Amino acid sequence: MPQPAVSILLPVYNSEKYLRRAIDSLVNQTFTDFELLIINDGSSDRSEQIIQSYIDSRIVYVKNEVNKGLTYSLNKGIALAKGEFVARMDGDDICLPERLQKQYDWLEKSASTAVVGCHVSFIDDLESITGEWKEDVETKSHSQIKKKMCWENCMAHSSVMVRAEILKQYRYNENQKDTEDYDLWLRILADNQVIEKVPEKLLLYRVHESSITGSILRKSNPFFKLFHCKRRFLQSRFSEGKWGMFETKVLLTTISNVIMGIGKNVKSIIKR
Repeated sequence: MPQPAVSILLPVYNSEKYLRRAIDSLVNQTFTDFELLIINDGSSDRSEQIIQSYIDSRIVYVKNEVNKGLTYSLNKGIALAKGEFVARMDGDDICLPERLQKQYDWLEKSASTAVVGCHVSFIDDLESITGEWKEDVETKSHSQIKKKMCWENCMAHSSVMVRAEILKQYRYNENQKDTEDYDLWLRILADNQVIEKVPEKLLLYRVHESSITGSILRKSNPFFKLFHCKRRFLQSRFSEGKWGMFETKVLLTTISNVIMGIGKNVKSIIKR
């Protein structure tokens, strides 16, 4: 196929329950000039059969013979991506029909924007809307996003479209397992790249027992997870001789994360 405008990265690992719905939401987008890179990361369920049931020249099937992990699969997809822009998608989420078109238009009109996300609605197994993400809906502009990112992530990973040159330059850090997206946004923002959002809900973000978000919500102390991600980010910036006001702000919130994490642990011990 000719070089597409957008490459969609869809890593898959044992996603048979929701995968067909996710793929359908992509192949039926109003924007059609894309390649869909589906990276099967060693699935042992029927994910492969579902993927291979599609007859669509825009789908590029890539298979890891064994499970290599999300960051490995994403970096593999980035290396293979041919589009000017790269969109992310997860195998359990659903894109609304105009998502790609609106994000593509945004990046075409705003040459200074490196990453554009969108707002999301949470859904359950039955696709019923269960709510929204407070940190997501409260952040739209670059300044709002950068300020919030010093404290915590406010971008749904599967909601973004990124300039390919940016992703190929930064890539994902495989040492930041489960926080690889937050680490990426921190590094991009630290280098004064612009991150914005289309201020519309264009993605249905599924939260269930086996999802990363669902797992994090069940963890007893998310403050320590934030602490470790930021610690690795700050250590990297320091070792590279890159330090500015943004890193200093992140450092201050990292100290706060430790204090809040300890406080949460103490409270849980008292309640026992």
